[in-house]
Amino acid sequence: MRLIDKLLRIVVLGGALVVAVSSASADTRHAAVAGSKLAASVPVTEILQDPVYQRRLDLKSSYALVVDEVTGARLYSKNAAARTPIASLTKLMTAMVVLDAKLPMDTRITITKDDFDRLRGTSSRLQAGVTLTRRELLHLALMSSENRAASALARTYPGGRSACIAAMNRKARALGLRQTHYEDSTGLNGHNVSTAEELAKIVRAAHGYALIKEFTTCPSRQQPTKYSAHPLEYKNTNPLVRKSEWDIAVSKTGYINEAGRCLVMKARIAGRAVIIVLLNSQ
Repeated sequence: MRLIDKLLRIVVLGGALVVAVSSASADTRHAAVAGSKLAASVPVTEILQDPVYQRRLDLKSSYALVVDEVTGARLYSKNAAARTPIASLTKLMTAMVVLDAKLPMDTRITITKDDFDRLRGTSSRLQAGVTLTRRELLHLALMSSENRAASALARTYPGGRSACIAAMNRKARALGLRQTHYEDSTGLNGHNVSTAEELAKIVRAAHGYALIKEFTTCPSRQQPTKYSAHPLEYKNTNPLVRKSEWDIAVSKTGYINEAGRCLVMKARIAGRAVIIVLLNSQ
């Protein structure tokens, strides 16, 4: 089953469940989900975690959360409080602290070898000597998860990388996040961790930044550089932003071995505004 179909079932069936149980007593709730009777007289939180319910709406993620943004109701939850590496989902926080610093977006920044990935040896088309504006670097970091762009943003943050990472962790605390911790700006460091619950809060916070909304949902970009005769084409790492059936307001993907495939989105599905967090997906 396609991801859109799975999420549609979660939003429609999970939403119906929440509506049904909300009319019952606060102590005991009754529900029927996807044609199967779940045990009567159990708390709604247990219904949502019931293995029958989970199997019928299963997403191939070790950690997941789908939340109705308007009501706050959990439509799907799987190990949502467990701490796990978050890979390039990190870049949402990098972007927020860079924007919070009110730095000039037209400042030109040159990629240096200090921005190269020495930890995992990942490649990049941004060669040493390429000069882009801070806005262009932010665009590539969010849309294409460009690691050298994110590294350069941290390097040129007031006070340098260490100050940027400190700001990211302060921002996490200010958002009430107690399980989220950052050690680099790219997400290549496996010690960047969070939970599905806290990532939902990060997505909600990121939605308050116009440039983050614009750049994370931009399908592609032609980026001129002095080392290429033709502009380099960069695409969004989330192909769903190019599909008409998806109404996405914020998006970010991530992958390292420790984190598996990760995806967060703020989207509208079946007329319902939801935040989706999928971590360590298979």
